[in-house]
Amino acid sequence: MAVEQPLRTAVTPSGDQTRIHDIGYRGYDGPRLGRAYARRSLYSQSLRGAYGLGRSAKSKVLPMLLFAVMCVPAAIMVAVAVATKAHELPLSYTRYAIVMQAVISLYVASQAPQSVSRDLRFKTVPLYFSRPIETADYVQAKFAALASALFVLTGAPLLVMYIGSLLAKMGFAHQTEEFAQGLVSVALLSLLFAGIGLVIAAVTPRRGFGIAAVIAVMIISYGAVSTLQAIAEVQNSAGAIPWIGLFSPITLIDGVQSAFLGGTSAAPGGIGPTDGQGAVYVLAVLGLTAACYGLLTRCYKKVGL
Repeated sequence: MAVEQPLRTAVTPSGDQTRIHDIGYRGYDGPRLGRAYARRSLYSQSLRGAYGLGRSAKSKVLPMLLFAVMCVPAAIMVAVAVATKAHELPLSYTRYAIVMQAVISLYVASQAPQSVSRDLRFKTVPLYFSRPIETADYVQAKFAALASALFVLTGAPLLVMYIGSLLAKMGFAHQTEEFAQGLVSVALLSLLFAGIGLVIAAVTPRRGFGIAAVIAVMIISYGAVSTLQAIAEVQNSAGAIPWIGLFSPITLIDGVQSAFLGGTSAAPGGIGPTDGQGAVYVLAVLGLTAACYGLLTRCYKKVGL
């Protein structure tokens, strides 16, 4: 038979029984590294993340695979050039990124959302801004990291081609000049593509939506511009071809390098912009890149509130 137990009443300790325990928390009196250090750390972490470094093995597969896909054709061209003792590479330095644009667009589509969408989805952006870092620091670090990752992706195969051309004993001065022109071209491409990719990815916290949107903008814009240029050529309106090229990121880069960097235009009929039109292309690339930076800054000012 159960015995009913009397209820126990809580006993309030008297004042002389209370204790304050020192559990070891101490204030930080070391050096304050400030915004510059935070910006460099965020840049380094974002750049490493663009190739899956410091993340799971699954995260490394796609960026490393795309990097290999970019470099393998360059290595094959070098092998053929060395074996045949050719005097020129089968593909020019400025032309290489245009040919491999699908791979570059896929890389931007996969890594731009990875760079910013997770921060938006898990609402960690206000935590960044609760420290000494400011909106401009965050945007600069993310922008520079993705642009640097793209420059590595597009510049590495050019380096392979350059080293191969020297091994094949092609003209040193000529190859060095073309290699430098190719580097300038992919540097502009990296800035432009990074800006566009980040702006699109920052619109939605859903990574899948960001990937689809970036691919759509890159691929559809190029397809539409190429179609309109082909129609203009058929209609004997060759003068309109360079102006139509202003409406796609990859044709913008193609126009700049065909006008000033010794490249051959990929437009129908090889009709590239004149020097005057090329100046418009340069202004369009720089203006669009600056506009993307401004949009990112405005977006994150609202997010950080």
